[in-house]
Amino acid sequence: MMNEIATWFRHLHETTGINLTIVYDPFDRARFLHGFLVTAELSVVCVVGSVLVGVVGAWLQGSNMVWTRRIVQGYIQLFRNTPPLVQMYFFYFGVSSLLPTTTNSLGLPVPLVSGFVWACVSLTFFAGAFNVEIFRAGIEAVPSSTIEAAEALGYTRLQSYVHVVLPLALRVSLPALNNNLVNLIKTTTLAYAIAVPELLYASAQIWSDESNVTVMMFVLLLCYVALVGLLVFLMHRLEHRLRLPGYSR
Repeated sequence: MMNEIATWFRHLHETTGINLTIVYDPFDRARFLHGFLVTAELSVVCVVGSVLVGVVGAWLQGSNMVWTRRIVQGYIQLFRNTPPLVQMYFFYFGVSSLLPTTTNSLGLPVPLVSGFVWACVSLTFFAGAFNVEIFRAGIEAVPSSTIEAAEALGYTRLQSYVHVVLPLALRVSLPALNNNLVNLIKTTTLAYAIAVPELLYASAQIWSDESNVTVMMFVLLLCYVALVGLLVFLMHRLEHRLRLPGYSR
């Protein structure tokens, strides 16, 4: 079956010029699929990490310690007001150069932290800064009487946040959170700049070898529509499952 499909696409190239080597060329197919998996892994890690940063940061913003609030606010201003590509370069070329290196099997020095890890760190902090503000807005929408009732039941500040405030704030924050996570997935293409072999990087290698830029651009567009569409679908399902009267439409 696969051989017949590959033969058909090879014939399509010969007759129409539509060159989808990722279908009939095993080498191109392998590196394209690897790039897609790297993008998917990068997206999942950054989405989960940025949400956790947002949840923790929003809680720290309500701390009674002035310096804790100032540190969180400084983090937000730093990562929200600088370009994500500059942040990625800062981690990859700046921070990485301060760390010790290891050697590979050929005795050549290699960075202790890979470009993929730095891309995850950079994008997580970038999106996390926005998520902190998103969750903070959701927390402020929770009625103060609800928090007072939790405290009257003997909840500590952390218990009240985890069991009462955060579940209600999440319902309010989901639409804005959805938008930010969609932008995060699209921003993962910046990992191309530090040679992370994600989808755009793999596609660029393919169209450089095969001169099929137009075809690969259409394939890239469809792949990102699929990835973002899947995230939006899951977020809408979550929003529907968590819907409560008075906290959602």
